[in-house]
Amino acid sequence: MPIRVTHNDTKCNNVSFDKTTGEALAVLDLDTVMPGAVAFDFGDAIRFIANAVIEDDPNVEAVKLDLEKYEAFTKGFVSELKHTLTETEKFTLNHGVFAMTVELAVRFLTDYIQGDVYFKTRYPGHNLDRARNQLALAIDINDKRNLMERILQKYI
Repeated sequence: MPIRVTHNDTKCNNVSFDKTTGEALAVLDLDTVMPGAVAFDFGDAIRFIANAVIEDDPNVEAVKLDLEKYEAFTKGFVSELKHTLTETEKFTLNHGVFAMTVELAVRFLTDYIQGDVYFKTRYPGHNLDRARNQLALAIDINDKRNLMERILQKYI
C-alpha cells in the first residue's frame, strides 16, 4: 500500500469557504500534513462528518453513522480519486473509518485519564463524553459495515 501525503485532520472545519458562493477556498491546519494512508484521511472525515450528532454529544443513544452523509462524502471522495487509488487502498477505505473512530475514542479516553492535558475541554468529563460518543459510533459503524461496503463498491 502506498504512503501518500495525508492531512491527518480531515474535518470540514479545516476548510475555508467563500461566504457568498460556499466554494471551498483552502485547506487549513496544515501542521498535521505528513506521510500516511489515504484510508485514515477518509476514515477521519467520515467519523466527523457522518456522525448523526457532534463528536462530544453525551447522548450516546443518538450517536449513529448517517448513511446518507456517508454516501454523499464517499461519492465525492471516490469520484476524485478512484483512478489513482490502488486496489488495496480501495479495500481499506472502510477499515479506516472504523480504525480512526476507535483511535479517537482511545485518545479522548487517554486524555481524560491523564487529566485533560491534550484536547481542550469545556467542562469536567468532556473527554469522557467524547470517548463514549466515539465508541458508540464505532459500534454502529461495525454494525453497518456491509451496507457501507455496498455503497463504496457502487462508486468504485
